[in-house]
Amino acid sequence: MRSPTSLSILVFATSWLALASTVNAQQSEPSGPSPTTPGPSSPSASVPDNKIDAAAAAMKRVSVVKEDYGRRIAQAPDSEKSRLASEGGQALTKAVTDQGLSVAEYTEILQIAQNNPAVREKILQRLK
Repeated sequence: MRSPTSLSILVFATSWLALASTVNAQQSEPSGPSPTTPGPSSPSASVPDNKIDAAAAAMKRVSVVKEDYGRRIAQAPDSEKSRLASEGGQALTKAVTDQGLSVAEYTEILQIAQNNPAVREKILQRLK
């Protein structure tokens, strides 16, 4: 397995955030944004080691799922792409929640890692 770099982690995190927001938008009712919608207002600078362990494990699994479904969607007929995209979104969510994190926690940890070199380095160490 290749050793990930900080840049690849940032690219991966950004792609996950985009995918997660797309999946959430597809699954939610089109009622518009709520002013009480929780969000990462000010992510904390430190993340407990057990959460970093879980996030790193989830990243490995998410990467495999994303690659698998990306390939399957690329090869599928147009009539199947939407179903596979939905199935892939569910598989991505399961890859995260199977590690004991919510999608929101996972996303927040990735956002913290983008801005905090110490957290990013801890995740990179666990990915090796």
